[in-house]
Amino acid sequence: MTAMLLRLATPDDVAALADLGRRAITAKFGHLYKPEDFATFLGEAHSEAKVAKEIADPGMRVAVIEENGALVAFCKLVLESTMPTGHSDARRPLELKQLYTDPARIGGGLGAKLMDWALTQAEAAGADEIQLSVYSENPEAQRFYHRYGFAKIADIEFWVGTHCDPEFMYAKRLVSEGHSQAQAEQV
Repeated sequence: MTAMLLRLATPDDVAALADLGRRAITAKFGHLYKPEDFATFLGEAHSEAKVAKEIADPGMRVAVIEENGALVAFCKLVLESTMPTGHSDARRPLELKQLYTDPARIGGGLGAKLMDWALTQAEAAGADEIQLSVYSENPEAQRFYHRYGFAKIADIEFWVGTHCDPEFMYAKRLVSEGHSQAQAEQV
């Protein structure tokens, strides 16, 4: 029997998270970049030091799915979006980053579990929108986000060394009863 657990990451997860992030991004996108650019990117975005800093950051939530003691998927929520401004009128947007699954486990429902967690967290945090970026040439991910009500709101860029990826900025509006009531009470 498989024991699966969705939980917040801890400092004990740093090495496994960094490894899973590097493996997932390399499997999907490693072929797009010059080796030196990609190596620099991996060192900056998926180093153990970077992951440790993110786990410790009170402005982030890092969720992992653990199965039989091994991390098989994760995602990160930035409580104050760092996405480019001017594309949305959201007042309290969150940012979903790096929803990654072990390359051998894609299509098994792990992403859906993480997305459900992210939506619940965003609503609990009082966010009015979740924002994310997705590579323009990644139709599988785009279909996944569309199923959850995300829509493209802008064309943006993501740089890996000297290589510019065309990306889409996606957003999903959130409306909660608590928000509406709190806003009504302020009027």
